[in-house]
Amino acid sequence: MKLTRLVIGSALAGYAAHTVAKNLAGKIDSTNGEYQAEELLHPTPGEPVTVPRADGTLIHTQVAGDGPTVVLAHGYGFNLLEWNLVADRLVREGHRVITFDQRGHGRSTIGAEGLGSPQMAGDYVAVLEHHDVRDATLVGHSMGSFLTVKLLLEHREVAKERLNRIVLVSPLAGKAIEGAPQNAAQIPLIRSGAVDAIMRNDTYGALFGASTFGSPTGAEVEAFRTMFLQQDHAQLLPALEMLVHEDLYPRLGEIEMPVTVICGTKDRTTPPHHARKLADGIAGAQLVWVPGAGHCLNWEAVDEVVNNVRTRVAA
Repeated sequence: MKLTRLVIGSALAGYAAHTVAKNLAGKIDSTNGEYQAEELLHPTPGEPVTVPRADGTLIHTQVAGDGPTVVLAHGYGFNLLEWNLVADRLVREGHRVITFDQRGHGRSTIGAEGLGSPQMAGDYVAVLEHHDVRDATLVGHSMGSFLTVKLLLEHREVAKERLNRIVLVSPLAGKAIEGAPQNAAQIPLIRSGAVDAIMRNDTYGALFGASTFGSPTGAEVEAFRTMFLQQDHAQLLPALEMLVHEDLYPRLGEIEMPVTVICGTKDRTTPPHHARKLADGIAGAQLVWVPGAGHCLNWEAVDEVVNNVRTRVAA
């Protein structure tokens, strides 16, 4: 009898939890924002250019506009489309904008050397050199910010020759799980391969996606799920592991280039302590907070990102 009551109680608790989750997902789906999902997923401006690497990797890039150059590097699980709103604005305001798919993401392949921070930072060098970038601002989002820091530490002469300012958006310099309970729960789901099934589920995929935003809208979550499911997370695991295990924080004092750090106060993927450590560790770094925003500032806070990139380019 006790066992029966326990089973019934567990079933009722599970049903209640699922009902709560389903209602929350429905509420998020019905929340409107400034953009529709189609706008968040529209093509990034520019002509496609393939940048070949010695190991056979092919890096897909796009170039649009004229004027001071801005290079935009996306985060884990995304592709260059995450920058479409920011890129559109910068091109309209008179900038040359270069976007690219990180190795193994989007239309970029993985060559013989595989995935890792040395290879991926080397891809940044290849993109800068192939497009003869000069006096540019490099903007890195999430994993893109980690690899930007790696570039500054391991390819100093290239960075000095090609860049004049860095903007780190929703950033980290490694140790992705420390002080980040959300990552501690979600990264094992990616490692196990369960994330695809979760993301395809209308209830739990919506909640997973919503956790990436400060105040999620239905369109933002739909766009996030669409882009995240386009990636092969099994082959991207080495990139995820580098974010978890590598630690570039002790070397931040070696960076001499002007840096702006931008972070949402509700970012749970790269929580604010990462931004503080980066700003404290890099001499002269400027720290910009975006109240109420989460991890996807490229969609949540387009004005703030563009304004900080634009003012730094124009300075």
